[in-house]
Amino acid sequence: MSDPARALSIIAAVSGVYDLLIGAVLLAAPHQLAAAFGVAPPEPAIFGTLNGLFLVAVGLGYWQPFRDPQRHRGYLWIMGPALKGGGALAFLIDHYVRHAPGAFLVFAASDGALALVTLWALTRRPTRA
Repeated sequence: MSDPARALSIIAAVSGVYDLLIGAVLLAAPHQLAAAFGVAPPEPAIFGTLNGLFLVAVGLGYWQPFRDPQRHRGYLWIMGPALKGGGALAFLIDHYVRHAPGAFLVFAASDGALALVTLWALTRRPTRA
């Protein structure tokens, strides 16, 4: 993709949908999500609810960089390389240090991939026509 702004817009759309979907599942079906990963549901339940609300808010926040990625690069830096990169690292550490289920590595991979592709797009220079 030769246009960095277009790449950022697409990344914002994918990241927004990703966070919205996970947040919605955490809010609507926390017990089913926990069962799918072989863990107990969040206890107290407010932890799962707050995480779901957080992800929905982050996902909705991607609307602005989707529409105008150059103007909202700061959001992409914070929610992409910083948050998603930090999240991927946290999932890896949790897996290897606290022995979290291997299924959680799916989140490490997806968050890490989104962090890296966002970093790549943020650091690209426009190509000359």
